[in-house]
Amino acid sequence: MLTREEDTAEAGLQWIRLPEHVEPPLRQVLRRLALALLVLVLTALLVYADRSGYHDSARGHPDLLGSFYYATVTLSTTGYGDITPVSAGARLVNILVITPLRVLFLIILVGTTLEVLTTRTRRLWRINRWRSSLDQHVVVIGYGTKGRNAVETLLTKGVQRGQVVVVDPTQKAVAVANSDGLATVMGDGTRTEVLRRAEIERAAHIIIAPQRDDTAVLATLTVRQLNRTAVVTAAAREEENAPLLRQSGATSVITTSSSAGRLLGVSALSPNSGAVLDDLLTVGNGLDVIDRPVRASEVGRSPAECGDLVVAVVRGKRRLAYNEPEAGRLQPMDRVIAIRRTDPTIPL
Repeated sequence: MLTREEDTAEAGLQWIRLPEHVEPPLRQVLRRLALALLVLVLTALLVYADRSGYHDSARGHPDLLGSFYYATVTLSTTGYGDITPVSAGARLVNILVITPLRVLFLIILVGTTLEVLTTRTRRLWRINRWRSSLDQHVVVIGYGTKGRNAVETLLTKGVQRGQVVVVDPTQKAVAVANSDGLATVMGDGTRTEVLRRAEIERAAHIIIAPQRDDTAVLATLTVRQLNRTAVVTAAAREEENAPLLRQSGATSVITTSSSAGRLLGVSALSPNSGAVLDDLLTVGNGLDVIDRPVRASEVGRSPAECGDLVVAVVRGKRRLAYNEPEAGRLQPMDRVIAIRRTDPTIPL
Protein backbone atom coordinates (compact mmCIF):
# COMPACT_ATOMS: atom_id res chain seq x y z
CA MET A 1 0.00 0.00 0.00
CA LEU A 2 1.38 3.44 -0.97
CA THR A 3 2.13 5.94 1.77
CA ARG A 4 0.60 9.41 1.55
CA GLU A 5 3.94 10.85 0.37
CA GLU A 6 4.36 8.19 -2.31
CA ASP A 7 0.77 8.63 -3.48
CA THR A 8 1.25 12.41 -3.75
CA ALA A 9 4.53 11.99 -5.65
CA GLU A 10 2.92 9.51 -8.06
CA ALA A 11 -0.02 11.87 -8.62
CA GLY A 12 2.44 14.60 -9.57
CA LEU A 13 3.92 12.42 -12.31
CA GLN A 14 0.73 12.79 -14.37
CA TRP A 15 1.83 16.35 -15.21
CA ILE A 16 5.19 15.20 -16.60
CA ARG A 17 5.30 14.45 -20.31
CA LEU A 18 8.26 12.78 -21.99
CA PRO A 19 8.67 12.91 -25.76
CA GLU A 20 7.69 9.66 -27.41
CA HIS A 21 6.61 8.32 -30.76
CA VAL A 22 2.93 7.31 -30.72
CA GLU A 23 2.07 4.79 -33.41
CA PRO A 24 -1.37 5.22 -35.05
CA PRO A 25 -3.93 2.63 -33.78
CA LEU A 26 -4.56 1.17 -37.26
CA ARG A 27 -0.84 0.63 -37.76
CA GLN A 28 -0.60 -1.08 -34.37
CA VAL A 29 -3.43 -3.46 -35.31
CA LEU A 30 -1.92 -4.23 -38.71
CA ARG A 31 1.51 -4.82 -37.18
CA ARG A 32 0.09 -7.28 -34.62
CA LEU A 33 -1.95 -9.00 -37.33
CA ALA A 34 1.17 -9.42 -39.49
CA LEU A 35 3.08 -10.91 -36.54
CA ALA A 36 0.23 -13.31 -35.79
CA LEU A 37 0.12 -14.46 -39.43
CA LEU A 38 3.88 -14.92 -39.42
CA VAL A 39 3.67 -17.17 -36.35
CA LEU A 40 0.82 -19.09 -37.97
CA VAL A 41 2.73 -19.65 -41.21
CA LEU A 42 5.89 -20.67 -39.34
CA THR A 43 3.98 -23.23 -37.28
CA ALA A 44 2.22 -24.64 -40.35
CA LEU A 45 5.50 -25.04 -42.22
CA LEU A 46 7.06 -26.83 -39.24
CA VAL A 47 4.16 -29.27 -39.19
CA TYR A 48 4.20 -29.78 -42.96
CA ALA A 49 7.96 -30.41 -42.97
CA ASP A 50 7.44 -33.27 -40.50
CA ARG A 51 3.98 -34.33 -41.69
CA SER A 52 4.90 -38.01 -41.51
CA GLY A 53 5.13 -37.63 -37.72
CA TYR A 54 1.48 -36.53 -37.46
CA HIS A 55 -1.67 -38.61 -37.74
CA ASP A 56 -4.71 -37.16 -39.53
CA SER A 57 -7.88 -39.16 -38.80
CA ALA A 58 -9.25 -38.18 -42.23
CA ARG A 59 -6.20 -38.59 -44.50
CA GLY A 60 -3.53 -40.45 -42.60
CA HIS A 61 -0.98 -37.63 -42.75
CA PRO A 62 -1.80 -33.90 -43.02
CA ASP A 63 -1.25 -32.13 -46.32
CA LEU A 64 -0.41 -28.40 -46.61
CA LEU A 65 -4.01 -27.37 -45.90
CA GLY A 66 -4.13 -29.81 -43.00
CA SER A 67 -0.91 -28.34 -41.64
CA PHE A 68 -2.42 -24.84 -41.64
CA TYR A 69 -5.58 -26.25 -40.05
CA TYR A 70 -3.56 -27.93 -37.30
CA ALA A 71 -1.53 -24.75 -36.73
CA THR A 72 -4.73 -22.69 -36.44
CA VAL A 73 -6.52 -24.93 -33.93
CA THR A 74 -3.31 -25.48 -31.96
CA LEU A 75 -2.27 -21.83 -31.68
CA SER A 76 -5.82 -20.79 -30.79
CA THR A 77 -5.88 -23.57 -28.12
CA THR A 78 -9.04 -25.03 -29.70
CA GLY A 79 -7.44 -28.46 -30.17
CA TYR A 80 -10.04 -30.71 -31.84
CA GLY A 81 -7.72 -33.70 -31.67
CA ASP A 82 -8.31 -34.92 -35.25
CA ILE A 83 -4.65 -34.26 -36.08
CA THR A 84 -2.13 -35.34 -33.46
CA PRO A 85 1.67 -35.69 -33.25
CA VAL A 86 2.58 -39.38 -33.02
CA SER A 87 6.34 -39.55 -33.64
CA ALA A 88 8.92 -38.63 -31.00
CA GLY A 89 10.30 -35.87 -33.23
CA ALA A 90 6.88 -34.30 -33.80
CA ARG A 91 6.09 -34.38 -30.08
CA LEU A 92 9.47 -32.84 -29.25
CA VAL A 93 8.85 -30.03 -31.77
CA ASN A 94 5.45 -29.43 -30.15
CA ILE A 95 7.04 -29.17 -26.71
CA LEU A 96 10.06 -27.03 -27.58
CA VAL A 97 8.83 -24.92 -30.51
CA ILE A 98 5.08 -24.95 -31.09
CA THR A 99 4.12 -24.44 -27.43
CA PRO A 100 6.28 -21.26 -27.14
CA LEU A 101 4.83 -20.11 -30.48
CA ARG A 102 1.34 -20.67 -29.05
CA VAL A 103 2.18 -18.46 -26.09
CA LEU A 104 3.63 -15.82 -28.44
CA PHE A 105 0.52 -16.02 -30.63
CA LEU A 106 -1.78 -15.42 -27.66
CA ILE A 107 0.37 -12.52 -26.46
CA ILE A 108 0.11 -10.91 -29.89
CA LEU A 109 -3.67 -11.33 -29.97
CA VAL A 110 -4.15 -9.81 -26.53
CA GLY A 111 -1.33 -7.29 -27.04
CA THR A 112 -3.68 -4.31 -27.00
CA THR A 113 -5.12 -5.33 -23.64
CA LEU A 114 -1.69 -6.00 -22.20
CA GLU A 115 -0.44 -2.66 -23.49
CA VAL A 116 -3.29 -0.81 -21.80
CA LEU A 117 -2.56 -2.61 -18.54
CA THR A 118 1.17 -1.94 -18.67
CA THR A 119 1.16 1.59 -20.14
CA ARG A 120 0.77 3.32 -16.78
CA THR A 121 3.48 1.23 -15.11
CA ARG A 122 5.86 1.69 -18.05
CA ARG A 123 5.22 5.44 -18.10
CA LEU A 124 5.88 5.78 -14.37
CA TRP A 125 9.09 3.77 -14.77
CA ARG A 126 10.26 5.98 -17.65
CA ILE A 127 9.54 9.17 -15.72
CA ASN A 128 11.30 7.97 -12.57
CA ARG A 129 14.32 6.87 -14.59
CA TRP A 130 14.34 10.23 -16.41
CA ARG A 131 14.15 12.22 -13.18
CA SER A 132 16.95 10.23 -11.57
CA SER A 133 19.20 10.90 -14.60
CA LEU A 134 18.68 14.68 -14.56
CA ASP A 135 21.66 16.67 -13.30
CA GLN A 136 23.11 20.04 -14.29
CA HIS A 137 20.27 20.40 -16.80
CA VAL A 138 18.43 23.42 -18.18
CA VAL A 139 14.93 24.35 -17.07
CA VAL A 140 12.93 26.69 -19.33
CA ILE A 141 9.90 28.28 -17.70
CA GLY A 142 7.53 29.41 -20.44
CA TYR A 143 7.50 27.97 -23.97
CA GLY A 144 6.20 30.91 -25.95
CA THR A 145 8.19 32.67 -28.65
CA LYS A 146 10.99 33.63 -26.25
CA GLY A 147 11.23 30.19 -24.67
CA ARG A 148 11.23 28.36 -28.03
CA ASN A 149 13.95 30.58 -29.45
CA ALA A 150 16.01 30.18 -26.28
CA VAL A 151 15.78 26.39 -26.56
CA GLU A 152 16.65 26.52 -30.26
CA THR A 153 19.77 28.51 -29.44
CA LEU A 154 20.75 26.07 -26.67
CA LEU A 155 20.40 23.11 -29.02
CA THR A 156 22.44 24.89 -31.70
CA LYS A 157 25.15 25.53 -29.11
CA GLY A 158 25.40 21.81 -28.36
CA VAL A 159 23.02 21.25 -25.42
CA GLN A 160 21.36 17.84 -25.66
CA ARG A 161 17.55 17.68 -25.88
CA GLY A 162 17.47 15.27 -22.96
CA GLN A 163 19.06 17.96 -20.78
CA VAL A 164 16.28 20.51 -21.38
CA VAL A 165 13.04 20.53 -19.36
CA VAL A 166 10.17 22.86 -20.25
CA VAL A 167 7.69 24.11 -17.65
CA ASP A 168 4.48 25.68 -18.97
CA PRO A 169 0.88 25.86 -17.71
CA THR A 170 -0.82 25.42 -21.09
CA GLN A 171 -1.59 22.15 -22.83
CA LYS A 172 -0.82 23.66 -26.24
CA ALA A 173 2.71 24.76 -25.27
CA VAL A 174 3.40 21.39 -23.65
CA ALA A 175 2.28 19.58 -26.81
CA VAL A 176 4.54 21.77 -28.96
CA ALA A 177 7.52 21.15 -26.68
CA ASN A 178 6.89 17.40 -26.75
CA SER A 179 6.70 17.47 -30.54
CA ASP A 180 10.08 19.24 -30.45
CA GLY A 181 11.49 16.25 -28.55
CA LEU A 182 11.60 17.91 -25.11
CA ALA A 183 10.49 16.66 -21.72
CA THR A 184 7.85 18.86 -20.12
CA VAL A 185 6.16 19.59 -16.82
CA MET A 186 2.70 21.11 -17.18
CA GLY A 187 2.00 23.57 -14.40
CA ASP A 188 2.53 27.04 -12.98
CA GLY A 189 6.24 27.89 -12.95
CA THR A 190 5.76 30.04 -9.83
CA ARG A 191 4.76 27.04 -7.68
CA THR A 192 7.30 25.06 -5.70
CA GLU A 193 5.79 21.61 -6.32
CA VAL A 194 5.73 22.19 -10.08
CA LEU A 195 9.37 23.26 -10.21
CA ARG A 196 10.42 20.29 -8.08
CA ARG A 197 8.91 17.96 -10.68
CA ALA A 198 11.46 19.45 -13.10
CA GLU A 199 14.24 18.71 -10.56
CA ILE A 200 14.93 22.43 -10.25
CA GLU A 201 17.28 21.87 -7.30
CA ARG A 202 19.79 20.10 -9.56
CA ALA A 203 19.51 22.43 -12.57
CA ALA A 204 22.59 24.37 -13.71
CA HIS A 205 20.77 26.92 -15.88
CA ILE A 206 17.25 28.29 -15.61
CA ILE A 207 15.58 30.43 -18.26
CA ILE A 208 12.48 32.34 -17.16
CA ALA A 209 10.42 33.50 -20.14
CA PRO A 210 6.70 33.76 -19.27
CA GLN A 211 4.29 36.16 -20.94
CA ARG A 212 3.97 38.53 -17.97
CA ASP A 213 6.64 40.35 -15.96
CA ASP A 214 4.88 39.76 -12.61
CA THR A 215 4.91 36.02 -13.35
CA ALA A 216 8.63 36.25 -14.16
CA VAL A 217 9.32 37.95 -10.80
CA LEU A 218 7.38 35.33 -8.82
CA ALA A 219 9.04 32.51 -10.76
CA THR A 220 12.49 33.99 -10.08
CA LEU A 221 11.79 34.28 -6.34
CA THR A 222 10.56 30.68 -6.20
CA VAL A 223 13.52 29.41 -8.21
CA ARG A 224 16.01 31.15 -5.92
CA GLN A 225 14.39 29.58 -2.86
CA LEU A 226 14.99 26.14 -4.36
CA ASN A 227 18.32 26.66 -6.13
CA ARG A 228 20.86 29.23 -4.95
CA THR A 229 23.66 28.41 -7.37
CA ALA A 230 22.08 28.06 -10.82
CA VAL A 231 22.53 30.71 -13.50
CA VAL A 232 19.09 32.34 -13.81
CA THR A 233 18.33 34.30 -16.97
CA ALA A 234 15.00 36.12 -16.99
CA ALA A 235 13.13 38.01 -19.70
CA ALA A 236 11.30 41.26 -18.95
CA ARG A 237 8.89 42.95 -21.30
CA GLU A 238 9.40 46.39 -19.73
CA GLU A 239 12.67 48.05 -18.73
CA GLU A 240 11.24 49.27 -15.41
CA ASN A 241 10.80 45.66 -14.23
CA ALA A 242 14.41 44.63 -14.88
CA PRO A 243 15.76 45.91 -11.50
CA LEU A 244 13.02 44.00 -9.66
CA LEU A 245 14.00 40.78 -11.45
CA ARG A 246 17.65 41.31 -10.49
CA GLN A 247 16.64 41.92 -6.88
CA SER A 248 14.60 38.72 -7.00
CA GLY A 249 17.73 36.74 -7.86
CA ALA A 250 18.11 36.77 -11.64
CA THR A 251 21.72 36.50 -12.75
CA SER A 252 20.95 38.43 -15.92
CA VAL A 253 17.86 40.12 -17.32
CA ILE A 254 17.01 40.58 -20.98
CA THR A 255 14.50 43.37 -21.69
CA THR A 256 12.68 42.34 -24.83
CA SER A 257 10.83 45.57 -25.62
CA SER A 258 13.79 47.93 -25.16
CA SER A 259 16.18 45.56 -26.95
CA ALA A 260 13.83 45.35 -29.91
CA GLY A 261 13.38 49.12 -29.85
CA ARG A 262 17.14 49.74 -29.90
CA LEU A 263 17.55 47.32 -32.80
CA LEU A 264 14.76 49.11 -34.68
CA GLY A 265 16.41 52.48 -34.06
CA VAL A 266 19.83 51.29 -35.23
CA SER A 267 18.28 49.68 -38.31
CA ALA A 268 16.40 52.85 -39.16
CA LEU A 269 19.61 54.91 -39.19
CA SER A 270 21.85 52.19 -40.60
CA PRO A 271 20.18 49.10 -42.10
CA ASN A 272 23.58 47.41 -42.48
CA SER A 273 24.36 47.88 -38.78
CA GLY A 274 20.96 46.48 -37.87
CA ALA A 275 21.56 43.47 -40.12
CA VAL A 276 24.91 42.76 -38.44
CA LEU A 277 23.35 43.00 -34.97
CA ASP A 278 20.54 40.69 -36.03
CA ASP A 279 23.15 38.30 -37.42
CA LEU A 280 24.94 38.27 -34.05
CA LEU A 281 21.68 37.41 -32.30
CA THR A 282 20.90 34.56 -34.70
CA VAL A 283 22.96 31.50 -33.81
CA GLY A 284 24.61 29.71 -36.73
CA ASN A 285 23.92 32.50 -39.22
CA GLY A 286 27.18 34.16 -40.28
CA LEU A 287 28.52 35.61 -37.01
CA ASP A 288 28.23 34.13 -33.53
CA VAL A 289 29.04 35.50 -30.09
CA ILE A 290 31.02 32.91 -28.11
CA ASP A 291 32.18 32.57 -24.51
CA ARG A 292 35.30 30.44 -24.16
CA PRO A 293 38.30 30.00 -21.84
CA VAL A 294 41.63 31.53 -22.70
CA ARG A 295 43.89 29.10 -24.52
CA ALA A 296 47.35 28.32 -23.14
CA SER A 297 48.94 29.92 -26.20
CA GLU A 298 47.05 33.17 -25.50
CA VAL A 299 48.12 33.64 -21.87
CA GLY A 300 50.16 36.82 -21.48
CA ARG A 301 49.02 38.25 -24.79
CA SER A 302 46.58 41.07 -25.45
CA PRO A 303 42.97 40.41 -26.56
CA ALA A 304 43.84 41.81 -30.00
CA GLU A 305 46.32 38.94 -30.51
CA CYS A 306 43.67 36.21 -30.08
CA GLY A 307 42.43 34.28 -33.06
CA ASP A 308 38.86 35.52 -32.47
CA LEU A 309 37.63 39.11 -32.33
CA VAL A 310 37.55 39.62 -28.52
CA VAL A 311 35.08 42.23 -27.24
CA ALA A 312 35.29 41.51 -23.49
CA VAL A 313 37.34 39.60 -20.92
CA VAL A 314 35.74 37.88 -17.92
CA ARG A 315 38.06 37.74 -14.92
CA GLY A 316 36.50 36.15 -11.87
CA LYS A 317 33.15 37.89 -11.45
CA ARG A 318 34.22 40.99 -13.36
CA ARG A 319 33.62 41.73 -17.04
CA LEU A 320 36.31 43.92 -18.60
CA ALA A 321 36.10 45.67 -21.95
CA TYR A 322 38.74 44.53 -24.40
CA ASN A 323 40.46 47.96 -24.31
CA GLU A 324 40.61 48.37 -20.52
CA PRO A 325 44.18 48.44 -19.13
CA GLU A 326 43.46 45.48 -16.80
CA ALA A 327 42.53 43.35 -19.79
CA GLY A 328 45.77 44.18 -21.59
CA ARG A 329 47.35 40.83 -20.69
CA LEU A 330 45.24 37.69 -20.59
CA GLN A 331 45.54 35.45 -17.53
CA PRO A 332 45.18 31.62 -17.34
CA MET A 333 41.78 31.68 -15.58
CA ASP A 334 40.25 34.35 -17.86
CA ARG A 335 37.39 33.80 -20.27
CA VAL A 336 36.86 35.83 -23.41
CA ILE A 337 33.66 36.98 -25.09
CA ALA A 338 34.41 37.02 -28.80
CA ILE A 339 32.82 37.21 -32.23
CA ARG A 340 33.48 34.33 -34.56
CA ARG A 341 32.25 33.36 -38.00
CA THR A 342 29.94 30.35 -38.12
CA ASP A 343 32.54 28.78 -40.42
CA PRO A 344 35.72 29.03 -38.28
CA THR A 345 37.93 28.46 -41.32
CA ILE A 346 36.98 31.88 -42.69
CA PRO A 347 38.89 34.64 -40.87
CA LEU A 348 37.21 37.80 -39.66
